[in-house]
Amino acid sequence: MKSGKRITLSPRPVASPEAEAWVRQGDDGSVARCNLNTARLTIDVTPALRVRIKVAAFTQGVTVAETLRALLQREFPETSV
Repeated sequence: MKSGKRITLSPRPVASPEAEAWVRQGDDGSVARCNLNTARLTIDVTPALRVRIKVAAFTQGVTVAETLRALLQREFPETSV
């Protein structure tokens, strides 16, 4: 049932170029998340450990995933067979 009321929508806000650049900063393909040869790994950690990992990644200027990938690569290096 129509009420006869007209609803007007405001125009879409103009996107900020800085915001768009920030959103698209990972589009260069350098992040391994786009790689088809990856597998997802889920682990449970304490909230305190999660915070420590996030702070360490932030202070290094990298993502948590990049930090953990580097840690796992150091701990489990590829061995030549």
